[in-house]
Amino acid sequence: MATDFFHELAQSSTSSLERILRASKGPSLESLVGFEWRGYNTSWLTRLLGIQKFIKGFFQERDSVEGYNVPVLQNGLDGPWLHLPTPDDPRRYAFYRVTRVDRESGDNFYPEAILLDYGASPRNAGSPGVRIIRDYVVQPGPENPDMLLGKAYLAFGPLRIASNFFVLGRLRPTSWKP
Repeated sequence: MATDFFHELAQSSTSSLERILRASKGPSLESLVGFEWRGYNTSWLTRLLGIQKFIKGFFQERDSVEGYNVPVLQNGLDGPWLHLPTPDDPRRYAFYRVTRVDRESGDNFYPEAILLDYGASPRNAGSPGVRIIRDYVVQPGPENPDMLLGKAYLAFGPLRIASNFFVLGRLRPTSWKP
């Protein structure tokens, strides 16, 4: 069951998650569009910062795929993902562009992954802290199209610093677009 696999990944060691990330391929961009995904950062630091749980959404914008984040109630791994401030009017922020990893770019640590590039979204122009985030995302096995594994990096000029792993599970369809 997908929920069991979500919990298994969320509680795995960083070395296990790294092996899975390196052995997996990114999902098709089209499979992401029109859905929101429940997210869980695996690091203890994200729990301390109050950002362990989140939601990512994906939409088609002209000829590209883009996405956003939604804050959720921080109620533990087993609690429901409740959009904030309300499910009917969630806050969408921290936008990103979604592409295949360009092997010639500075963001090429996982060449088989897809890249969520927060610095490439013009919607983050006034948010320099958000613009430094780069997420690599893979689908850990073709038998799990509703599960994704990611790893966040922080970009400081040409320097990339690993931040944390996160797990995504397909949550619900969405037609939202900016």
